[in-house]
Amino acid sequence: MYVASIGYRQELQRHYSSVQVFAIAFSIMGLLPSISATLWFSVPAGPVGMVWGWFSASALIFIVGLAIADLGSSLPTSGGLYWWTHYFAADRYKNPLSFLVGYSNTIGLIGGICSIDYGFASFIVSLGAISSDGEWTPSRGHLYAIFVATVLCHGALATSAGRIMHHLQTWFVLANFALILATVIALPVSMRVRNIPINSARYVFGHSINETAWPSGWAFMLSWLSPIWTIGAFDSCVHMSEEAKNPTKAVPIGILASIGGCWIFGFLVTAVLAACAGDSFAEILSTPFGQPIAQARMSLYATNGESIYYNALGKGGAIGFMSAITILQFFMGLSIVVAASRQTWAFSRDGALPFSAFLREISKQFGYQPLRTVWATCIMAIIIGLLALINNAAANALFSLAAAGNNVAWGIPIMCRVVWGQEKFRPGPFYTGRCSVAIAVAALLYLTFSTILCMFPTEGPDPDPSVMNYSAVVNGTVWGGALLYYFLYAHKWFTGPRHTLDPTGSEDDTI
Repeated sequence: MYVASIGYRQELQRHYSSVQVFAIAFSIMGLLPSISATLWFSVPAGPVGMVWGWFSASALIFIVGLAIADLGSSLPTSGGLYWWTHYFAADRYKNPLSFLVGYSNTIGLIGGICSIDYGFASFIVSLGAISSDGEWTPSRGHLYAIFVATVLCHGALATSAGRIMHHLQTWFVLANFALILATVIALPVSMRVRNIPINSARYVFGHSINETAWPSGWAFMLSWLSPIWTIGAFDSCVHMSEEAKNPTKAVPIGILASIGGCWIFGFLVTAVLAACAGDSFAEILSTPFGQPIAQARMSLYATNGESIYYNALGKGGAIGFMSAITILQFFMGLSIVVAASRQTWAFSRDGALPFSAFLREISKQFGYQPLRTVWATCIMAIIIGLLALINNAAANALFSLAAAGNNVAWGIPIMCRVVWGQEKFRPGPFYTGRCSVAIAVAALLYLTFSTILCMFPTEGPDPDPSVMNYSAVVNGTVWGGALLYYFLYAHKWFTGPRHTLDPTGSEDDTI
């Protein structure tokens, strides 16, 4: 009765358990690969930025998760964010705001595919760089070709393995935890065996540097970009809600467990990496094993221009661990293609996307999957990924497209619920009670700051074009384009979510 109560016919199979809903979010977050790909943000602030930047930002993201979990438990639907916006907003604003949130979330998730799969391509070429001792440098064409091949592979796997995707998510999570455990044990043990000095606890938890042109306090704030990007897929639990067996409980459990797991284990991993990184963070930033795009360039690089794994384990060990990280990054990309396709399908079900009538069809032959939106999201990711051929700054925008886009998509429904929807809100099994409104307000304050933070150039206040942060341009184009499209054309036909349930029929909620 979950989707029937809000006017939708059950079209997808409900076969995801609460653990598997958590698993798809945690798999997309891919803790160790994501930390590896975003250390570029936190290393300039030193160990304090790596460790406490992670801890403090994760705590605030958990508050956002609490606010979204309240909504997800109350009204679980694949279109969640834009659906909640339309449901809670005042009549005057509900259509344009819902349209904006839907496009911001859809493009943000496609941006997530771009950033994850481009990160995977970067890991692939970094393995070549380590194998050649830094003598081989890939071209942008090499990176883009690997990226395209990866996206196409994910589309093919999402199509062919749809019937067992929920089982695969469990294995993906186990692989993530296994690599985390191996890393936090192998790095310090190997360094002890090899008589390589390990940084003291005082250094790890109390030493701050500033390798940027910003003031030290702002350099620390920029270190938040690492957890902001990493812990940015918890809304995938919402998008999988129409495939969850018990969505009113599975969605909030998945959201909070995935954020909480990344918060705790990410703190542990960053502390171990800081302990094993040596004492020259400036040399970390100039490693010869650097990956071409700035955000992915830092994958486990350390003192004397060598990677942390290379420094601690030697060339063979570094290649082994980097290979494992690369495989997990591939799993991340597959999982986010699945989640993005569900949001795209839900948005097309409500007629908001071009070619919605074509996109919304479900393939019964392949296990009641929205295959057309699987491939639509892959094709759009390949097109948007062309930005990376321009320069590093354009490639960097792929990362912020996901982070800033999702911030807006999370913040607007929370705001609508607080400002206009208090009387309409009916708590689900998970509810934060009297603290609910305060949590929502705190989440809004954080999301506002976080979105602004994503727009800043990381190296300093006077960047040249090659290191400029074009996030404001890219995201502004998405948001402005969505609103322009709505007011010039879409307002004529977009009236919000469309009921698909036959009022004379009955719904089978157990497809």
